[in-house]
Amino acid sequence: MSRTPSSGSCARASRARRSTSHGSPTRTCRSRSSSIEPVTSASLVRRIGSREFDFARRVAVMAIVNRTPDSFHDKGATFGLDRAVEASLAAVADGADWVDVGGVPFGRGPVVELAEELDRIVPLVAAIRAASDVVISVDTFSARVAEAALAAGADVVNDTSGLWDPDMAGAVAAGGGHLVLTHSLTPPRTPHPSPRYDDVVDTVVAHLRSRIETALAAGVPFEHLIVDPGHDLNKNTLHSLELTRRLGEVAELGPPVLVALSNKDFIGETLDRTQYERLEGSLASAVVSIVNGARIVRVHDVRASVAAVRMTEAILGWREPAWLKHNM
Repeated sequence: MSRTPSSGSCARASRARRSTSHGSPTRTCRSRSSSIEPVTSASLVRRIGSREFDFARRVAVMAIVNRTPDSFHDKGATFGLDRAVEASLAAVADGADWVDVGGVPFGRGPVVELAEELDRIVPLVAAIRAASDVVISVDTFSARVAEAALAAGADVVNDTSGLWDPDMAGAVAAGGGHLVLTHSLTPPRTPHPSPRYDDVVDTVVAHLRSRIETALAAGVPFEHLIVDPGHDLNKNTLHSLELTRRLGEVAELGPPVLVALSNKDFIGETLDRTQYERLEGSLASAVVSIVNGARIVRVHDVRASVAAVRMTEAILGWREPAWLKHNM
């Protein structure tokens, strides 16, 4: 397997630039022998489904819609198919670029058989696709579900297990989909209490680098890859804060960076807030992540998140104001 530079060398280069980069789209930390491509502004333009994203100057907002009775946040509010379709299209109306649908939670819970997960996911994907050109991703760690979802109209597979299913990358390649690679240490739905890292960011970068190489070897094009450092997945609050602070080192890998921060425990513990009092902390975390290199944010509160993201883009000089009147 070809190798990129050590995570330590990338980290040193990233930390040296951090104070002046402001989310710069050009990154150069790479090895001449690596199959992972250098990152330029041009290589950050991605066509996902029927939509094009210039991730050098654009952030995509991904809305979360779960067809699960025991989901982390909504506790089954969109478990029914009609409610899930309604929530998905409402998210699009509120400005979401992307809808992420899931049929099995990442955390502990009762076993969900393959047939049940397929029944939760495939009709929802088909219904959203019939009504909208929004990007659709499916949150699954099953290659069989990924295959069926891509055939039904999904564009992306969001594998929060980090390719725990050895057939996942091949299934995505065969279906022509995009693939989110996430840092996670344990099998799906398995707790990992008291995780320990010598350097959590170096570990995450090395793990994601190896998953990129695995996906490339399976036939997934580099331009179809997205990486997610996995905030709170096998990590404590201090780890998640450090990942947010040093997200630029993850961005050095090249693919667009997705962050799934919304309402997570590290926000609740930092602010001493309950699960339903974390909006402000979620928005602040998203903004800092964008400045540090994130280009896709996965959210529960779509309208507020879209406003925060678009304002951040304007402050960074990536977007013009919607209209101008004050003192003009």
